[in-house]
Amino acid sequence: MAKIGEFLVIVLVILAFLLLLGGVGIYLLVKLGKKAAVKAKQATARLSTHVNAMGTGDAAEVERLRLDLRREVSLTRQAVEHAQSLGWGLGDLPRLLADLTAQADVHDGQLGMFAQQRRLSPYVDHATLDRLRQHQAKLTAMCARIRADLLSDQVQHTATGIADLSSRTDLEIEARRRAPDPLDEIDELYRRSMEERKDRP
Repeated sequence: MAKIGEFLVIVLVILAFLLLLGGVGIYLLVKLGKKAAVKAKQATARLSTHVNAMGTGDAAEVERLRLDLRREVSLTRQAVEHAQSLGWGLGDLPRLLADLTAQADVHDGQLGMFAQQRRLSPYVDHATLDRLRQHQAKLTAMCARIRADLLSDQVQHTATGIADLSSRTDLEIEARRRAPDPLDEIDELYRRSMEERKDRP
């Protein structure tokens, strides 16, 4: 009887362990499925933007503006991250980029809403479209200015490194030259003085 009780306890412990493993597995699968769904939704949105940008008309133009803005923000983010990885002092630039990215996301949403409305309705709100274009121009100009400043800093850092390397090269080459022998110099001076005496009348 005691052996049957121990056997039942062991079976129950094994079943509880398997249930726990199954629960953890299901939890991980659900979490992974949610992440995959979010990624698929983002990829679908990007793909639809690319497809819609190939058309003609105001809606396609607005979709091209969205793609252009995303590219500009991405290039600017890469430039800032590269500068951070090199250890440059960027001041408040990373925070500024975060604010700029947030504003670009808002603008992207507005562009998407306008494009969707334009595809569904034949009426065009020219005033809003002009304002969206102006906002687009300002945001892309800010991105370009940040990248230009970072590139200028990079060129300055490179110039300093090249100048340092050039001076070190000169010093190394000079150090490798054989120092003149003082006796050879004395012989040269003696030879010159003798030639000068011969040349005199």
